[in-house]
Amino acid sequence: MTSTALHGARRDISIMGLIGLAHGLSHFLQLALPSMFLAIRADLGVSFAALGMATTVFYVVSGLCQTAAGFAVDRFGAPRILIAGLGLFALGVGAMGLAPSFGVIVACAIVAGIGNSVFHPADFGILNASITPKRLGPAFSVHGISGNIGWALAPSAMAAFALWFGGWRGALLAAAGVAFAALALVVARRDLFAAPPVAAGGRAGPAPGSPAVLLSMPIQMCFLFFLLLAAGLIGVQNFGIPTLNQIHRFSPEAAAVALTTFLLASGAGVLCGGIVAARATRHEHVAAAGMAAAAGFVALVALAGLPAWAVLACLAAAGFATGLTNPSRDMIVRAAAPPGSTGKVYGFVYSGLDAGSALAPILFGMLLDRGAAAGVVFAIAVLWLVSIATIYLMAHASRRRG
Repeated sequence: MTSTALHGARRDISIMGLIGLAHGLSHFLQLALPSMFLAIRADLGVSFAALGMATTVFYVVSGLCQTAAGFAVDRFGAPRILIAGLGLFALGVGAMGLAPSFGVIVACAIVAGIGNSVFHPADFGILNASITPKRLGPAFSVHGISGNIGWALAPSAMAAFALWFGGWRGALLAAAGVAFAALALVVARRDLFAAPPVAAGGRAGPAPGSPAVLLSMPIQMCFLFFLLLAAGLIGVQNFGIPTLNQIHRFSPEAAAVALTTFLLASGAGVLCGGIVAARATRHEHVAAAGMAAAAGFVALVALAGLPAWAVLACLAAAGFATGLTNPSRDMIVRAAAPPGSTGKVYGFVYSGLDAGSALAPILFGMLLDRGAAAGVVFAIAVLWLVSIATIYLMAHASRRRG
């Protein structure tokens, strides 16, 4: 390897590390407040419903602002927006630790939600502009797994912070302090980030920087894919425990182990998916195969009388398959985004995750209320199978446009 290539590899790894740190912290901070619900409820005397409302406010604000954050990325540059978002997120969480009342905590959740909205468009804007193309697959993989790590660390770390720093207020302030330290590191190393590519002229259809690009076929299919993916994931993550209890009589503890198995396998799939995406030339085939396998293995869970070990194996296989698709799906979105529109495209399509997460619980809740737990499993499988059509439609439309 030449010295120039070695220097390029080190730079790419440094950028992956910085963006992975920022993304991991965003997921960590998402669970900072929920991890303190019990202590806040005891201290302020608020209900779990009210605490849940604070979380809902956070995600609604984040979802609504994500597309706007994408436009800001294209207008002002991804590094600036990432720095601003991380700062706002840290400020919102830190202010929660100083809040004199629950109403102020909700107001702080709005600030934190605005900060959270920037990470997908800003992170992908930086990665696409700064990383050597042959390393984009691993870069997307690192980005995905860093978020999983942030979620996994948050509950235990927040409990430790509460023990060390005098309760939930000290814990939230400590979490904000960690975020501000990471912000300082990102600011200090922002010279690593490349400028975004200049939009190319002469292409038919809407101008690359125009909002009309979000109405194009590839982008609409990307949004729909993320909506369907998230709807199925919500079914597993939020309703998996009662579903396994109804179908297989799993105890809450055993069902929690099964859900953890799915999540851990998903993380392993993301890591392997980065290697696959780096070598694949038709990413739509990788993503489609992963979603088809995930749908098939999830559907098997609906079989009554399936041994516990087989249920765990099916969930592990489904989790691995969904994780495997992540880097390839991000490569597909990259191919669909015209030059100069990376931020707004990633912001818009990733808002599909929020849409799917908001819509699906109604369906799954109704099915469980009727005792149709197997229907939950089959609904997840159908959602993921339908997503395969959106994968091929977005890839086909992107190639025709190109």
